[in-house]
Amino acid sequence: MDATGRPPSASLRARGDAPMNAITRSRIAPGDSRLSARLKRETAGEVLFGAGDRGRYATDASIYQVEPIGVLVPRTVEDVATAMAICREEGVPVLPRGGGTSQCGQTVNRALVVDCTRHLRNVVSVDKAAMRATVQPGIALGALNDALKGDGLFFPVDPSTWARCTIGGMTANNSCGSKSIRYGLMADNVLSIDAILPDGARFAFGELPENLGEGVPGSVAELVNRLRTLGAAEAAEIAARFPKVLRRVGGYNLEALTPEARASGRGNLARILVGSEGTLAFSAGIDLKLWPIKPRKALGICQFPTFRRAMEASRHLVTLNPEAVELVDRTMIDLGRSIAIYKNTIDRIVIGEPDSLLIVEFHGHEDAALERELDRLDEMMGDLGLPGQVVRCVDPGFQAAVAEVREAGLNIMMSMKGDGKPVSFIEDTAVALDDLADYTERLNDVFERHGTKGTWYAHASVGCLHVRPVLNMKDGEDVRRMREIAEECFALVRAYKGSHSGEHGDGIVRSEFHEEMFGPRIVRAFEAVKDAFDPAGLMNPGRVVRPARMDDRTLFRYPPNYAPDPAVKPVLDWSAWPGPQGGFLGAVEMCNNNGTCRKFDAGVMCPSFRATRNERDLTRGRANTLRLALTGQLGPDALASDEVAEAMSLCVSCKACKRECPTGVDMAKMKIEAQHARAQRHGVSAKDRLIASLPRWAPLASRLPALANAREWVPGARAIGERALGFARERALPRFAPRPFRDPAEDAPAPRGDVVLLADTFNRYFEPENLHAARRVLRAAGYRAVSARAADSARPLCCGRTYLAAGMVDEARAEARRTMDALSGSDLPVIGLEPSCLLTLRDEFKSLLPGAEADRLSDRAVLLSEFLVREKAELPLQAVAPAAHIHGHCHQKSFGAFPDAVKALRAVPGMEVKPITSSCCGMAGAFGYDARRVEVSKAMGELSLAPAVRAAPEADLIVADGTSCRHQIQELTGREALHSARVLDRALRPG
Repeated sequence: MDATGRPPSASLRARGDAPMNAITRSRIAPGDSRLSARLKRETAGEVLFGAGDRGRYATDASIYQVEPIGVLVPRTVEDVATAMAICREEGVPVLPRGGGTSQCGQTVNRALVVDCTRHLRNVVSVDKAAMRATVQPGIALGALNDALKGDGLFFPVDPSTWARCTIGGMTANNSCGSKSIRYGLMADNVLSIDAILPDGARFAFGELPENLGEGVPGSVAELVNRLRTLGAAEAAEIAARFPKVLRRVGGYNLEALTPEARASGRGNLARILVGSEGTLAFSAGIDLKLWPIKPRKALGICQFPTFRRAMEASRHLVTLNPEAVELVDRTMIDLGRSIAIYKNTIDRIVIGEPDSLLIVEFHGHEDAALERELDRLDEMMGDLGLPGQVVRCVDPGFQAAVAEVREAGLNIMMSMKGDGKPVSFIEDTAVALDDLADYTERLNDVFERHGTKGTWYAHASVGCLHVRPVLNMKDGEDVRRMREIAEECFALVRAYKGSHSGEHGDGIVRSEFHEEMFGPRIVRAFEAVKDAFDPAGLMNPGRVVRPARMDDRTLFRYPPNYAPDPAVKPVLDWSAWPGPQGGFLGAVEMCNNNGTCRKFDAGVMCPSFRATRNERDLTRGRANTLRLALTGQLGPDALASDEVAEAMSLCVSCKACKRECPTGVDMAKMKIEAQHARAQRHGVSAKDRLIASLPRWAPLASRLPALANAREWVPGARAIGERALGFARERALPRFAPRPFRDPAEDAPAPRGDVVLLADTFNRYFEPENLHAARRVLRAAGYRAVSARAADSARPLCCGRTYLAAGMVDEARAEARRTMDALSGSDLPVIGLEPSCLLTLRDEFKSLLPGAEADRLSDRAVLLSEFLVREKAELPLQAVAPAAHIHGHCHQKSFGAFPDAVKALRAVPGMEVKPITSSCCGMAGAFGYDARRVEVSKAMGELSLAPAVRAAPEADLIVADGTSCRHQIQELTGREALHSARVLDRALRPG
């Protein structure tokens, strides 16, 4: 009892009666214009209240969808404080949000969403001696560790989403990662939090003295004292009811409030905010504990014939003191092999056909010591009856590939096609290692009784395995089964004295089960903490305390009334995906919102997001927009709407998502459908029609090149072109060559036979020297290059890509038909120079004209470098430059063809070939010439490509096989970039 004679939890609620759920009582509707106007007037942030923006922020990586009231993208912390004050006055809930990768519905709510990732992403300070850093909440973990690397330090809590999850989100979720056995959880590595409280007070929660002293705001002092009173009163209940496992992240961290915790140095009040899921305060700055980097690493990949054997082995393997022990199960092995980007890695890490793998990771400072650790691992596997079942992984490149597969575990699991997907609701339960084998076996029995199976992966070292039963969340019966499985699973967890959540927190999916987990008294204490911080109940309400039911389908991404718009008639073939709209909706739904497309590492995806950091300009944002449009949630005929057009406006159709998205979301193909729908409703602009029909009028223009190039030399022509057509005046358009490429008379036969050289429009009329060079290289390799012509006219063949870019699908299909007819008469390889054109034969032709004929042509179509490498061509080459810096065209990378481009150049003696680590160049066909997009185009190029080119010595060559890439490099750096065909041609020895 306290001085009032009431229990401590009741005393805490005296600051304000326990509120109703703020979602239900808020008078502000989604898109409210008054709130939007206030935010625009009183903050400097970007205010996003349109239907498309609200829809894009309505989902995270969970099964839920809750439309927010609006979105604020603050520029400063002061913007956040002002917005919180406005919302307090207006009675509007507030939801701080990081990368939106939460599995349990923490980052969706009927609230004002505050997206910290665009601007609040700075490292405020680093104290190398004290090994601590202060950061803003929106910085991604990967960006933080990149910044720390030079100091030999890193932050060790490493979720698989490290490349895009934010420190603010990780703090809110009490994230863990694979190395928690070594470094602990976020709660163990957050030193203090500079918090903005719901009442507007700002205070640094951390290690506080018993006597707070002067300088602490009165309301904060009262809050801290009440929290400590609660901790003292509930200490015995906390000790009795909180699971004694490392991976317990459910509820609030009340143990930090107890006298015992304060006496032992674990009474840091930042711990009460860590894991609170944005329900208590806004974290304006986070002070982190850093660790020294161990520069060496070794992996041992242990093979097991059964899942249970792997689970039984886990408790033995951890005695070797590894950094991590990660599970890969049979489902993940099989699905990974079906994904091109992961297949080779999967094949390298397995011996035969194992049922399960455990990846055991050791870190250190010396390779010899790590080799001895692998020897010990070999010995232990032998002692367990599995000798010779360890794949050693010591090469850094191989380790990076293995890490990529492990980190993509969730997305690999979600690559299953169809409505049945592995569903996250019991995903990260945790039990003691000694109980792991029995627990997982009993849980598999539960799945079997309910007619499903679970997919397993992740953290075997700490008894926290990510398990997802395969269910259809559009099916009410499967939703009922989900509830039953959850209740049985959690009962099992409690029987083993484990934790409902070992990593992903509470959100919507688990909050309602706290009473069974912790007991009613602890839940009342949770409520008391919430009410002490947030008496009005405005911070992310309904999460952790006073939750909705986890199976409330009105909160689902697929609610009971979810249905495709029957008016949508796709024009491309989507039959690889089952479902309505010819499979189109099923393909869009493959986006699980996990946000791999938000990464900023060495991949290509997603170039426009890299430049703008706007959720709208992200593969995930576009997929959500399309899903809403295809199901009538953005109004009738929404595929042709302004909302969809805006979301697609900065998509450069790079195809990176098709390869790099683990679930294969092909946004370039989806954009064609959206462009077609818009063209059907609104027509095609003069500029787009002019560009689309380039292959038809280019032969005529090429006869009068001076006139065709008049824009570049007539005074004022550029300005007129911008006003009339929208071509950016500061951009020089490609110039028609004085002598375009003409199909030459047939050469004499060559010893290795004939090949078809596909002369695309861009190289034929603008850079014919590339085609001439390719012919000479092929002849030197022993091949005769022959031409192919359409039977219906003398007009050259065309892949139809320019028409596809404008949404003119019928015209593109007609061009594809002409080309297929011309090329189907033989089995000769079809060799191209322009990646975007040649690879259209490998990809879009199969969607435009599906069938065996398109498949056969796809198999024959290769880029020049691919052909030379595949055929092991031996060219008579000599040195031409000290080095060549090569930029890969997006489509080269997306089809796995870039390594062959590098390999072909490495045949040149004495020339070092240096691949440029870059995303899209930013020119992307006509994209970079558009006056509306020119600044974004330049920003894409300046992210990594242009700086790398400027840094290259003048004596070195710059190589790029894409026409657009070469033009962008010239525009931004003044350096000439060569097609690899010209480099090889230069290197040919005379004669």
